[in-house]
Amino acid sequence: MNLKTADSKSPGLNNLRKIFMPVTDTLKEKIELLQILKTDAFFREKITLSSGKESDYYIDARRVTLHPKGAYLCAKVILDMIKDIPLQALGGPTIGADPLVGAIAAVSYQQNKPLNTFIIRKAPKPYGKQQQVEGPLLPKGAKVVIVDDVATTGKAFLQSLDVLRPMGINVVKAVCIVDREEGASEALAAQGCELSSIFKVSALKN
Repeated sequence: MNLKTADSKSPGLNNLRKIFMPVTDTLKEKIELLQILKTDAFFREKITLSSGKESDYYIDARRVTLHPKGAYLCAKVILDMIKDIPLQALGGPTIGADPLVGAIAAVSYQQNKPLNTFIIRKAPKPYGKQQQVEGPLLPKGAKVVIVDDVATTGKAFLQSLDVLRPMGINVVKAVCIVDREEGASEALAAQGCELSSIFKVSALKN
């Protein structure tokens, strides 16, 4: 895969610099991640989403989160977004969260701030310990952040809340790479969970 990096002379880069001055390391990473998403993961075509909704564009985020550089940039930016939140772990619904949580675990260790991660299965596995949440044990009362690549209606996040809350897990925030702005934020807010995104979909459309 040929992932293009941000051109320092590009209008999009200069516009972002004007909005977010001064240019920090995190901003540089967000600018580069945005360019990668626009180049490799954003497609204008008719498609049916996992939510069942019809759309005239599609974001194939796994073309970024399963690439070494894309995964690294996502992890760096998300860790910066949650750096002031006291957490025991971070995780999310399979399959969108799978590459994200692996990258975040590795980068957090690299930063000397190791963070346990977990994956939520669509259903408990029918063998072994029959777990639905995979990863290091989450103690009752643990504070966690849940992540996913793209949020549309928030269905996957809401299903994650339905799994974690009966376990006594305190979900303090939800984070996604791209918010399609089609109801996810409002649906999560109604459940007492704030949604933050690295980008709104309008940033990819421009």
